Amino acid sequence: MDIQLKLFYIPLFITLFSVMSLTALSGCTPTVQVTASEKPIEVNLNVKIEHEIRIKVDKEIDELFNDDDVF
Repeated sequence: MDIQLKLFYIPLFITLFSVMSLTALSGCTPTVQVTASEKPIEVNLNVKIEHEIRIKVDKEIDELFNDDDVF
């Protein structure tokens, strides 16, 4: 074979290899499907909230706040 014939076959083999590789890879792509569920989403919240606020003030401090001379 002469050199011109070899130079013709190299790009041809590269092109064929590329086409075959892309064909093989496209057959392996995974399929992802997203569907809505048939049942509605149900959220049960059984929460009991209790809070208590306690304020304790000594009688002496309460008298100081009531006294106008302090401020």
